Amino acid sequence: MSTTLLKKETLERKWYVIDAAGKPLGRTAVTVANLLRGKHKVDFTPNVDCGDFVIVINTDKAVLTGRKLDQKTYYRVSGWIGGLKETKARVMMDNRSDYAVELAVKGMLPKNSIGRNALTRLHLYKGAEHPHAAQKPEAWTLD
Repeated sequence: MSTTLLKKETLERKWYVIDAAGKPLGRTAVTVANLLRGKHKVDFTPNVDCGDFVIVINTDKAVLTGRKLDQKTYYRVSGWIGGLKETKARVMMDNRSDYAVELAVKGMLPKNSIGRNALTRLHLYKGAEHPHAAQKPEAWTLD
Protein backbone atom coordinates (compact mmCIF):
# COMPACT_ATOMS: atom_id res chain seq x y z
CA MET A 1 0.00 0.00 0.00
CA SER A 2 1.40 3.38 -0.96
CA THR A 3 1.07 6.52 1.11
CA THR A 4 0.06 9.78 -0.52
CA LEU A 5 1.97 12.75 0.86
CA LEU A 6 0.57 16.22 0.45
CA LYS A 7 2.72 18.96 -1.02
CA LYS A 8 2.32 22.56 0.07
CA GLU A 9 2.19 23.79 -3.52
CA THR A 10 -0.96 21.76 -4.32
CA LEU A 11 -2.77 22.83 -1.16
CA GLU A 12 -6.21 24.44 -1.29
CA ARG A 13 -7.44 26.11 1.88
CA LYS A 14 -11.13 26.53 2.65
CA TRP A 15 -12.87 28.90 5.05
CA TYR A 16 -15.16 27.58 7.78
CA VAL A 17 -17.35 29.46 10.23
CA ILE A 18 -18.25 27.99 13.62
CA ASP A 19 -20.94 29.37 15.93
CA ALA A 20 -19.86 28.94 19.56
CA ALA A 21 -23.16 30.10 21.07
CA GLY A 22 -24.35 27.64 23.70
CA LYS A 23 -21.55 25.16 22.96
CA PRO A 24 -18.92 24.07 25.51
CA LEU A 25 -15.66 25.97 25.15
CA GLY A 26 -13.48 22.87 25.09
CA ARG A 27 -15.53 21.03 22.49
CA THR A 28 -15.45 24.08 20.26
CA ALA A 29 -11.69 24.42 20.72
CA VAL A 30 -11.10 20.78 19.75
CA THR A 31 -13.05 21.18 16.53
CA VAL A 32 -11.28 24.44 15.69
CA ALA A 33 -7.85 22.93 16.38
CA ASN A 34 -8.59 19.95 14.11
CA LEU A 35 -9.75 22.24 11.30
CA LEU A 36 -6.69 24.50 11.68
CA ARG A 37 -4.44 21.46 11.62
CA GLY A 38 -6.18 19.83 8.64
CA LYS A 39 -6.97 16.54 10.38
CA HIS A 40 -10.41 16.38 8.77
CA LYS A 41 -8.89 16.01 5.31
CA VAL A 42 -8.32 12.70 3.58
CA ASP A 43 -4.78 13.64 2.56
CA PHE A 44 -3.66 14.90 6.01
CA THR A 45 0.11 14.93 6.35
CA PRO A 46 1.51 15.61 9.85
CA ASN A 47 4.64 17.44 8.70
CA VAL A 48 2.83 19.77 6.26
CA ASP A 49 0.74 22.76 7.29
CA CYS A 50 -2.43 21.70 5.45
CA GLY A 51 -5.14 23.25 7.62
CA ASP A 52 -7.94 25.62 6.71
CA PHE A 53 -9.06 29.07 7.83
CA VAL A 54 -11.54 29.12 10.74
CA ILE A 55 -13.87 31.91 11.85
CA VAL A 56 -15.43 31.54 15.31
CA ILE A 57 -18.40 33.80 16.04
CA ASN A 58 -20.33 34.39 19.28
CA THR A 59 -17.37 33.62 21.55
CA ASP A 60 -19.03 35.63 24.30
CA LYS A 61 -21.87 33.06 24.37
CA ALA A 62 -19.61 30.00 24.76
CA VAL A 63 -20.32 27.91 27.85
CA LEU A 64 -18.00 26.56 30.52
CA THR A 65 -19.47 23.41 32.07
CA GLY A 66 -19.45 22.43 35.70
CA ARG A 67 -17.96 24.90 38.17
CA LYS A 68 -15.21 26.09 35.82
CA LEU A 69 -16.50 29.67 35.79
CA ASP A 70 -15.63 30.00 39.47
CA GLN A 71 -12.73 27.53 39.80
CA LYS A 72 -10.69 27.88 36.59
CA THR A 73 -7.90 30.45 36.72
CA TYR A 74 -5.85 31.92 33.87
CA TYR A 75 -2.26 32.87 34.76
CA ARG A 76 0.19 35.22 33.09
CA VAL A 77 3.62 36.42 34.15
CA SER A 78 5.05 39.88 33.49
CA GLY A 79 8.65 38.73 33.92
CA TRP A 80 9.24 40.85 36.99
CA ILE A 81 9.62 39.56 40.53
CA GLY A 82 6.16 38.98 41.93
CA GLY A 83 4.65 39.62 38.50
CA LEU A 84 2.29 36.63 38.49
CA LYS A 85 -1.20 37.79 37.52
CA GLU A 86 -4.27 35.62 37.71
CA THR A 87 -7.75 36.02 36.24
CA LYS A 88 -10.83 33.95 37.02
CA ALA A 89 -12.65 32.35 34.11
CA ARG A 90 -15.84 34.33 34.83
CA VAL A 91 -13.97 37.63 34.41
CA MET A 92 -12.13 36.36 31.33
CA MET A 93 -15.35 35.25 29.63
CA ASP A 94 -17.04 38.57 30.41
CA ASN A 95 -14.19 40.82 29.26
CA ARG A 96 -12.06 38.84 26.77
CA SER A 97 -13.98 35.76 25.66
CA ASP A 98 -12.19 35.73 22.30
CA TYR A 99 -8.84 35.49 24.08
CA ALA A 100 -10.11 32.61 26.25
CA VAL A 101 -11.06 30.67 23.11
CA GLU A 102 -7.69 31.51 21.56
CA LEU A 103 -5.84 30.16 24.61
CA ALA A 104 -7.88 26.95 24.53
CA VAL A 105 -7.14 26.39 20.83
CA LYS A 106 -3.47 27.33 21.22
CA GLY A 107 -3.03 24.66 23.89
CA MET A 108 -4.34 22.02 21.48
CA LEU A 109 -2.03 22.89 18.60
CA PRO A 110 1.55 21.61 18.26
CA LYS A 111 4.23 23.74 19.84
CA ASN A 112 6.28 24.34 16.69
CA SER A 113 6.17 26.41 13.51
CA ILE A 114 3.17 24.47 12.18
CA GLY A 115 1.14 25.35 15.27
CA ARG A 116 2.22 28.99 15.18
CA ASN A 117 1.27 29.30 11.51
CA ALA A 118 -2.06 27.55 12.12
CA LEU A 119 -2.96 30.07 14.83
CA THR A 120 -2.62 32.92 12.32
CA ARG A 121 -5.53 31.42 10.33
CA LEU A 122 -7.88 31.67 13.33
CA HIS A 123 -10.31 34.60 13.41
CA LEU A 124 -12.37 35.18 16.57
CA TYR A 125 -15.35 37.51 17.01
CA LYS A 126 -17.52 38.19 20.05
CA GLY A 127 -20.66 38.95 18.05
CA ALA A 128 -22.47 37.20 15.22
CA GLU A 129 -20.99 39.43 12.50
CA HIS A 130 -17.64 38.92 10.77
CA PRO A 131 -15.95 40.77 7.89
CA HIS A 132 -15.01 37.64 5.91
CA ALA A 133 -18.13 37.24 3.76
CA ALA A 134 -16.07 37.69 0.57
CA GLN A 135 -14.24 34.41 1.28
CA LYS A 136 -17.58 32.53 1.23
CA PRO A 137 -17.05 30.50 4.44
CA GLU A 138 -18.94 27.26 4.91
CA ALA A 139 -20.80 26.61 8.16
CA TRP A 140 -19.28 23.80 10.25
CA THR A 141 -21.53 22.16 12.84
CA LEU A 142 -20.08 20.75 16.02
CA ASP A 143 -20.67 17.05 16.55
